[in-house]
Amino acid sequence: MTPHLRRARPMVIFPTLAVGLLASLAVGVAVGPVAISPGESLRIILAQLGLGGVGALDAAHRLIITQIRLPRALTGALIGLILGLSGTVMQGIFRNPLASPYLLGIASGASAGAALVIVLHWQLGGMGLPLGAFLGSTLAVISVYRLGMRAGRTSPYGLILAGIALGALFSALTSFLITLSSGTQLREIVFWLMGGLGRSNWHYLRLLTPVALGGAALVFALSRDLNALALGETGARHLGIEPEQLRRFLLALVTLLTGAAVAISGTIGFVGLITPHALRLIVGPDHRLLLPATALAGAAFLVLSDTLARTLLSPVELPVGIITAFVGAPFFLYLLVSSRPEGSI
Repeated sequence: MTPHLRRARPMVIFPTLAVGLLASLAVGVAVGPVAISPGESLRIILAQLGLGGVGALDAAHRLIITQIRLPRALTGALIGLILGLSGTVMQGIFRNPLASPYLLGIASGASAGAALVIVLHWQLGGMGLPLGAFLGSTLAVISVYRLGMRAGRTSPYGLILAGIALGALFSALTSFLITLSSGTQLREIVFWLMGGLGRSNWHYLRLLTPVALGGAALVFALSRDLNALALGETGARHLGIEPEQLRRFLLALVTLLTGAAVAISGTIGFVGLITPHALRLIVGPDHRLLLPATALAGAAFLVLSDTLARTLLSPVELPVGIITAFVGAPFFLYLLVSSRPEGSI
């Protein structure tokens, strides 16, 4: 039997999630190899905003907060928001709780694009890696979409099968590029594949912010349509929704959002998979509540995971994908065991 939790009221869950996100950001900024108190961190941030004096602040601490930890925490929050939203949308499109933002080959395409940039030394002023990853993810999804189309319409099963096949092809290409790399190149590709926020900076944050917030606004505006899509194509048409057009638009939007996130952070697994599951148990399946809840929860989860990745084996930094996998895999095993019918093996 599926585990049952008492549904939380929106007036309780959303303030709780918002406070949790703010707390995770505070922890992400204050915690690290160099100890900086939360109070000093706050004073440094206020000074950076022009809301406080700077005379009594430690210069080294100010540099750490403003140039390393703060942009990294904010970037992690935006990427967690994107992955949480994208996972919820993909599960709504395919009506499959195992769907993830990477279902249609976005991760494997981005990995191949990033590996190609690294091997060929295409720096492009520091934009080569995210640009290559974004173009690779876009190419993968466009190919999957074309292969999954039949008689002018997309088949969910066709899209999934095409995503699996092309994902394997792009993964093979990435493996081939890894065999051609050595030394620093090999290390950079492997760490990129594991996912991490080590490349976060204000420049990437400025590029990601309008994409994340604009995409989130569009997704929230389509929450009612996603509810209609959950009724099936016939039910959606009765409610005035054209399923094919909605599916195309949502897939394009998820591709843009996930591609932008993966281009900066690499492949971070489980955020877009476990966040919708966990919040669906708490707020229910209504996308008008589920989408903003997963956005807040995904943001907080990734910021906390990154903080743990930075500090668990300090001064060695773990890829954040390792932390999210350690949390996500047991969660799915729990769901598997708790949802197994009585008497089954």
